[in-house]
Amino acid sequence: MGIRFPHFSWNSIRLKLVVGLFVVTLPLITLLIYNNHYSINVVRNQVAISNKNMISLYMNQIDDRLKLAEKNILGLATANYDIQSMNAPNSDDEYQMAKYNVSVNLSNNIFLYTSIDAFFIFQPERQDLLNVSQSSVSYSEQMKVEENLVRHLNQLSNSSQQLPTNNWYIRDIGEESYLLRIIKSGNLFIGAWVNAHTLLSPMSLIDLGRNGSGLLITSEGKPMVQTDFPLDQVDLSRGFQQYYLTGDTDNLLVVGESSQEGEFSLAAIIPNEQILQNLPMLSWLIGWISFTAIGLVPLSLYFLHRTLLVPLNRLITVMNKINKGLVHVRIEDYKASDEFLMVNQTFNSMIDQIETLKINVYEEQLSKQRIELQHLQLQINPHFFMNSLNILYNLAQVKNFALIQDMTLCLVRYFRFMFRSNLSFVTLHEELEHVRNYIRIQELRFPEQLTCTIEYSEILKHLEIPPLLIQTFLENSIKHSVTLEEPLHISVTLELRETGLNPYIEIIIRDTGRGFSEKVLTEIRSGNRIIDEKGEHIGIWNVKKRLLLLYGQDASISCYNGFPNGAVVEIRLPYQEEM
Repeated sequence: MGIRFPHFSWNSIRLKLVVGLFVVTLPLITLLIYNNHYSINVVRNQVAISNKNMISLYMNQIDDRLKLAEKNILGLATANYDIQSMNAPNSDDEYQMAKYNVSVNLSNNIFLYTSIDAFFIFQPERQDLLNVSQSSVSYSEQMKVEENLVRHLNQLSNSSQQLPTNNWYIRDIGEESYLLRIIKSGNLFIGAWVNAHTLLSPMSLIDLGRNGSGLLITSEGKPMVQTDFPLDQVDLSRGFQQYYLTGDTDNLLVVGESSQEGEFSLAAIIPNEQILQNLPMLSWLIGWISFTAIGLVPLSLYFLHRTLLVPLNRLITVMNKINKGLVHVRIEDYKASDEFLMVNQTFNSMIDQIETLKINVYEEQLSKQRIELQHLQLQINPHFFMNSLNILYNLAQVKNFALIQDMTLCLVRYFRFMFRSNLSFVTLHEELEHVRNYIRIQELRFPEQLTCTIEYSEILKHLEIPPLLIQTFLENSIKHSVTLEEPLHISVTLELRETGLNPYIEIIIRDTGRGFSEKVLTEIRSGNRIIDEKGEHIGIWNVKKRLLLLYGQDASISCYNGFPNGAVVEIRLPYQEEM
């Protein structure tokens, strides 16, 4: 048994109400959600711009201080007499004196360069390093940097390579990163170094939230300072032309600024909760309203279904049953709105009146149909009576008294059947006996020019069919196809067939005559009466009318020409077992 899907109509009130609800609610929900995201984006954009400006300001300060320290290095290399003496001393004492003067000068001035951890001067030939650092630099860090610095400067001195860059560059010492600026003046290396922590310390003044972080990163996006911030899912390699979101769920805002003095950048990672700290209530309220509205949609649909669609569906169900002819059904009493109660009561009262009126009309139609059916059946009697008299007249002319007696006996049997043909149905056995009697009459009229065979199953002989159903078409074939040149053969076959679950009786009447003309076939298929030069022929139209009154659309008649010639009439009647 197949699955039955409910009928769907674009014009149904059910669809219009549901679509109308969604048309009203979905844009509002969408607007709320969009407004929420828009507000978040506006705040995020403002926070990004503000922090971008702040980061740019800090980076400019760092660049200015690095540039100031670089100028001091260049000044030492070009204009300091003691540096020149250290570069080409006349004696060891002169070198030591110049070194002492440079040390005192750097010690007195280093406090002016708060962003620099130390200045240094290195003489490769003497393996002498002068390192003057800030008081905040620990001794252990100073020793670690000096050891690494000597090794690095020796590598630069022993190779023909140029210094790494013309600006500050990054060198990892231990687990920490340092910025170095080195120039070579004669035999001396003059420079400065600064720990990345020192440059990053002013970032502590910026409120990036409990989970936010400020970072110095390399051009490859690698952090220069160790941090507790989880950087596994953070992408810092996109550059800082504009801010962007990163993290597992894009919940981290990244802004930054690249240095003009070295290949490093200053970046800030700001979590969403810090960005939206001034919008929690509004964001929560908009989100709550959005989700509540979404949750109310099915509730509204359920309420609409219960109060409007269910009563409407019950009314439609009853109307569909009534449309199928079940006029006894009514809308049952149930709880509903006052308007539907009034509609249901009015509808039931109206159907009661229609049912009463339909019964009266139906009985009147039955009576009218019986009278019309009897009239249609009796229309055949005068027609055949005139033909029979014509046959007797022809036999009397040739004085064939034996045939006249045979003909008269056949006519007695024929008219005995016709006098009781006001019945709506006769058995197939009775109808075929009448047909054989009729054929005998025609054989007497056309000796050796007419033959007829009848084939049917014995199980069908008690089947009830309309009277004069077969004889009408036999009479039509004889009237239009019997000639003196060619004998006419008529065959009648009756079979029980089945299409799907609907059995039917198939009656096929076939002759070997000239068949139907195209004009006659057109008139038959159009349901019109046939009129030719001999007058009006009501036989086929009569049968069609009777079958329509008795069976409605369950019976059918098809007329066509056989191969190679002859007319074929195919009648289908619904099969009904004997009660």
